[in-house]
Amino acid sequence: MDDETIDLNQALMLDGNAAAGLMQEIFGLEMTSNPAECANCGNVSEMGGLLAFAHAPGMVLRCPACQEVMVRIVQTPNGTYLDARGAAYVRLAPPAA
Repeated sequence: MDDETIDLNQALMLDGNAAAGLMQEIFGLEMTSNPAECANCGNVSEMGGLLAFAHAPGMVLRCPACQEVMVRIVQTPNGTYLDARGAAYVRLAPPAA
């Protein structure tokens, strides 16, 4: 990647908190503090700490350590598509009592 591409990526990058509302809509709970493990490098990070790219047809969440794609979310008129094959796991906290 050249310096111009890297600068553009950094300018478009948000943190995973930018996806908080979308994830709450999908999962029905607050997701930013839930941990996820990158399937590529094994880094464990809270969902809110992932690198978010929202300037596309959907939301892309990348690992903050290796920058591999962990989660893709696209909403269409036919439904919401969630691809999390870049995450070894996402742990959901038990419901509050």
